[in-house]
Order: sequence, then structure tokens, then C-alpha cells
Amino acid sequence: MRPSTIEDTELVYGLVRAYDCAQYGEPDFTLGDVQTMLSGPRINLTEDSLLIFSATGQLVAILFLEHAMYAKFFPFMRILPGYDDPRLSAYLLEYAESWARERIVLAEPGVRVTLGAWATAKDQEARQRIEQAGFKEIRRFWRMEIDMLEAPAEPQWPEGIELRPFVPERDKQLVFNMIETAFSDHWGFISHPFDEWEHWMIKRSSFDPTLWFIAYEGEEAAGGSLCVAEEALGWVDTLGILRPWRRKGLGLALLQHSFCELYRRGKRRVGLGVDSESLTGATRLYERAGMHIAREGVSFEKELRAGVELSTRTLAI
Repeated sequence: MRPSTIEDTELVYGLVRAYDCAQYGEPDFTLGDVQTMLSGPRINLTEDSLLIFSATGQLVAILFLEHAMYAKFFPFMRILPGYDDPRLSAYLLEYAESWARERIVLAEPGVRVTLGAWATAKDQEARQRIEQAGFKEIRRFWRMEIDMLEAPAEPQWPEGIELRPFVPERDKQLVFNMIETAFSDHWGFISHPFDEWEHWMIKRSSFDPTLWFIAYEGEEAAGGSLCVAEEALGWVDTLGILRPWRRKGLGLALLQHSFCELYRRGKRRVGLGVDSESLTGATRLYERAGMHIAREGVSFEKELRAGVELSTRTLAI
């Protein structure tokens, strides 16, 4: 075992790709995604990562540990398909819990502290192992997709709404504030620093400002669809609408505009991720737009300290 370094990017990607292909039949993460993860502003690879090798030197497992305000700990773990020793997953979960418990003292007094875990819905063995480690299922998330065999319908924009080009140095703080506000109504939301959002959204290799569609009414940003064009498909990374403009057709219009532009760029499949019990009714919007459920993931949680919950759990009035 040893910590990861940035030079391990391709090695780590090879294992992640093998896992994805075994689970889904195609890659899910890109090499750029892995590079972004390993270079994040809040990760110290020496302390927050672990690579595990077999006796022959083959990489068989990875673990990366992240947190939000030391109240929510998120381990990212992958095991090489075909490596069947059940002790390995148990060890990784124990390691992640020990790492999190050491850092509980850094959380604000009185806040609830939890450790998360994740598995695909179809991976029953992984789900059982996570539950045996004391985790409870708390939520399911869907990947929804649309297959565009012909040009999608053009959007019908609400009156007074216009799109304006996204200029990173001028607009990135405004868009960050807008997305943070919109997503504060989403289950599990917890605020993240601007530099972390910028690292994941703007400084990554797949960022294309011409695929960020920001809707305005006058001088106010009303919502946005932040997309990327991956090799295999188009991806709506973030779709957020501020409360005053919800249920007026803006979300559907932004989604359809995204489909049209990605179609023009040669993408015939577009996907996004969504909470299966979305507090804002996002799943119904995506179904109206012609999307279907392509995958299901299961989110688990283990309480490490009781207290005040910092993340959104209900829709505030």
C-alpha cells in the first residue's frame, strides 16, 4: 500500500476504466476526470489517498477521501473487477471511517458528522458489504439519458428570457452564486468553496464555455445549463433554475437548447444525473423532455456523530 501521486493518474484511470466497463459496459470517468480528482484544491494525496497492490504488483484497489466542512466525508473507492477477496472492501471502509473519525474534531461543534458510501443498484454484493459495515441506504440516484435519432425539438423560451455568452472571467462568480442558490433546494446539498467549484467545473480539461448556457431576465441570471461534450455522449453537468423562474418552462427550454446544441456537435446521446426523489420535481421535467432511466446508484450513510444536519433534507418554504 502507498499514497497516490499525480504521476499515478493513468494508472488510477486504468483501474477506474476497468471498473466502469465491468459495471456499465463502457467508461464512465474520463482520464481528465481522474486528473481533476487527483489535483483538487482540498485533497492532500499523501494523507487522503491509498493505492493497494497485489503481491505481483498489480493495482487492485484505490481509495480517495474527500470531505465537506468536515461534516460530510465521501470516500471514492474502486476495486479491480475479478479481485474477489471480500476482506479488501471491508478494509477500505474501515480505513475511510478511521480517517474520518480522526478529523471529526475539525467539524463545527454540534453539527452532525457522517461517512458516505456508494454502490450501483445492481451490485448486490457490494451493497451487502456496505450494509454489513454499519451503513444505511439513504437515497437513490438516477442517470437519465435521451437517444436522439433525429434533431430534437427547438426550445420555446419564456417571455423576457434571453441567453448570453458565458465569459469565464466576467461571469464565473455570478454563475457560481446562481448555482449555489438553486441547488440549496436539492436534497443533500452542502455549500462548497468557490475555488473547489472552479477547479471541478472550469479548470478541467473538458470545459468548453460555449456549452454553458446562462439565461437572463434583464440583468438577473435566472438559470443555466452547464454542459460538456464527452467522447461518447453529451453531458448536462448542472441544470439549475432559481425559484422565481421555476414552473414557467425555463428548465425545459434550457434542457432542449442543450440537446439541440449537443446534437449539432454530433452527440446522439445526452445524459445527466438526478436524485430519484428530487425535491424540485426534476425527474418529471426530464421525463417530459424524453429522457429515460439508464442507471441507478445507491447512496449510503453512517453517522459518526449526532448533531445538527448541515445538508438540505427538505424543501424549505
